[in-house]
Amino acid sequence: MNSAARPTSQLLSAADIRDLLDSVDAFLFDCDGVIWKGYSLIDGVAQALEFLRSKGKRLVFVTNNSTKSRRQYAEKFQSLGISVNEDEIFSSSFAAAMYLKVNNFPQEKKVYAIGGEGILEELQLAGYTGLGGPEDGQKTAELKPDCLFEHDKSVGAVVVGLDQYINYYKLQYGTLCIRENPGCLFIATNRDAVGHMTNLQEWPGAGCMVAAICGSTQKEPIVVGKPSTFMMDFLLKKFNISCSRMCMVGDRLDTDILFGQNAGCKTLLVLSGCTTLPDLQDPSNKIRPDYYASKVSDILELMEP
Repeated sequence: MNSAARPTSQLLSAADIRDLLDSVDAFLFDCDGVIWKGYSLIDGVAQALEFLRSKGKRLVFVTNNSTKSRRQYAEKFQSLGISVNEDEIFSSSFAAAMYLKVNNFPQEKKVYAIGGEGILEELQLAGYTGLGGPEDGQKTAELKPDCLFEHDKSVGAVVVGLDQYINYYKLQYGTLCIRENPGCLFIATNRDAVGHMTNLQEWPGAGCMVAAICGSTQKEPIVVGKPSTFMMDFLLKKFNISCSRMCMVGDRLDTDILFGQNAGCKTLLVLSGCTTLPDLQDPSNKIRPDYYASKVSDILELMEP
């Protein structure tokens, strides 16, 4: 559904929540800026999720942050006092591995990762050999006469995600694989500009790492995270719920809300993360969610007598 069909966004009301509870079977949640900021849980989230579960709603967590695997995300939820099953988590690290699998990427080919442990773990679970990741964060590329930078010619895909240890070595390795290995795929977990990596401020997102490789290779990546529909297609096969019976809850207009709208879901923007009310109301903004609220716990607070 395009943004022209959504000229205005409503401030979430008790009546809207009752309507959502009647018309929606599953709530899809982004994580950073929605469930938590860094390692701090946003106030009231646990109670709101418990309320939705008590109403028989399926909860799914769809995150563009590729630094962790589904297992590691389940552990993070647990550490914050929220019980979430691995099967309810769809991370962009998992999406990258699944993209290779559904497209019959050869098992004998290797994958170079510019990103965190999450990508390497999901690649391994999918049966692929991953190279790079945090380990290459300690390596340096020496620029001196007659120095030839060696790279593995069997790398058939480069996956780029959020990488706090990005360096010149990784950029050169990824660039050589994409430019010199025949048919090498360039996959981006997502292109988020910034994200709440800590509870106090935003930090550069995967988008800047992806842009660096775009610049050096002069190629555009295959994007598997939001707002790409790849994760949604995978999710639909798993849960067999119609998109019209889902509500996407997120803090970013250009990823979360657009992801929901592209699939035909209802959409709820929360202002606890990247997007402010002036951002939403800016005349230049063409992405209008169905509803907006200050935070996830408004769902519960508005329902209280």
